[in-house]
Amino acid sequence: MPFLSKILIFPIKSLDGVEVTQASLLEGGAIAYDREFAIVDEQGKFVNGKRTEKVHALRSSFDLAARTVTLRVHNQSQFQTFHLDRERNALASWLSDYFGYTVTLQQNLYMGFPDDTEASGPTVISTATLETITSWFPGLSLEEIRHRVRANLEIDGVPPFWEDQLFGKLGQYVPFQIGDVAFLGSNPCQRCVVLTRNPWTGKRDSSFQKEFTIKRQQTLPNWAELSHFNHFFRLTVNTKVPPSETGKVLQIADEIKILQSQAIHSAASDEGNTKLPG
Repeated sequence: MPFLSKILIFPIKSLDGVEVTQASLLEGGAIAYDREFAIVDEQGKFVNGKRTEKVHALRSSFDLAARTVTLRVHNQSQFQTFHLDRERNALASWLSDYFGYTVTLQQNLYMGFPDDTEASGPTVISTATLETITSWFPGLSLEEIRHRVRANLEIDGVPPFWEDQLFGKLGQYVPFQIGDVAFLGSNPCQRCVVLTRNPWTGKRDSSFQKEFTIKRQQTLPNWAELSHFNHFFRLTVNTKVPPSETGKVLQIADEIKILQSQAIHSAASDEGNTKLPG
């Protein structure tokens, strides 16, 4: 039986994650605290790994209960701790000094700052998928691949790329359940330059994307819906969370079930009237 083996939360978009044993769902579909904050410049544009490799050299650790973040630069011993609410201006000043231009922190308590605002639920991948990708790149560890991928929910007890069953044809959703929480699988996530970089230094592997794309195409399972693959630099599944699931809790070891073989058309789900089996 597939089960939930890891929950990873990224409180500040693009910075390091926190592994937790349980997490609740926000009204907007995201996991509470995930991408709650985003670093933006004076034009309101994200300062993230897509934009600058300097993001990768920032080490961050979070105390979610205390609402603090501790920051340091990779391979440096000096660190500073900030309260995410009371010391946000000081935190922004520290980050501005690091990046070399003025940045601030924006907060979104409704859905955080997901890359896919249409499918704003947690991203899903299987442990076996991560292990398989690690085997493609000798010299890279499973933990490094996990840090590059930055998925929220990791599933164990399944074969590689099992999660590719969680999306249907373009414009359709696949309903599935983790514990007592209902989800709608949307699409395989289109990856960016972040996947090609060392997650701690930002150094880019110039051959990574080509090698990954070739291997991904060669190993694409027959249950994957091809209509999403105009290219094969795609990995993890984006999800939607129906409003009825707000406040429900995910926990490690929750069992995972695909609820029906036929996907739900997106129009029904967008209207908020989708009735999920079970």
